[in-house]
Amino acid sequence: MAKFYDPDQVAVSFAGATIQGYADGEYITVEQVSDAFGDVVGTDGEVARSKSNDRRATVTIKLLQTSESNSILSGLHNLDLNAPNGAGVGSFSMVDLQGKTLVQAEQSWIVKFPDNSMDRTAKSREWEFRLAKVTRVEGGN
Repeated sequence: MAKFYDPDQVAVSFAGATIQGYADGEYITVEQVSDAFGDVVGTDGEVARSKSNDRRATVTIKLLQTSESNSILSGLHNLDLNAPNGAGVGSFSMVDLQGKTLVQAEQSWIVKFPDNSMDRTAKSREWEFRLAKVTRVEGGN
């Protein structure tokens, strides 16, 4: 049986806002900040394995510069920059609605504003999010 992937069926939200208006090509990347396990080897070859409890991840989302989500994310990031006590910390969710892939965190925030360039045609804006205590499932369809 053939499998099917539809990028239009990947739903992303941050702090209650639905993110839309993705750039062409690779538009979402997810990367763990730390390895799940570390190891060291002793002089005699014995290996000790240590579990990391760092569950942070970095998610980069590429939007077209014309995406209305840029304005929403700008507002949330400015709120975080200008208000005390983490006003820009919110939940993050990425779900493949036709598959089993899932990336979720109750606490996430925008790391920085995207770089900006202007050209004759629309460019992309790359928003970087940090997720604390991420839950991940890399699933098929």
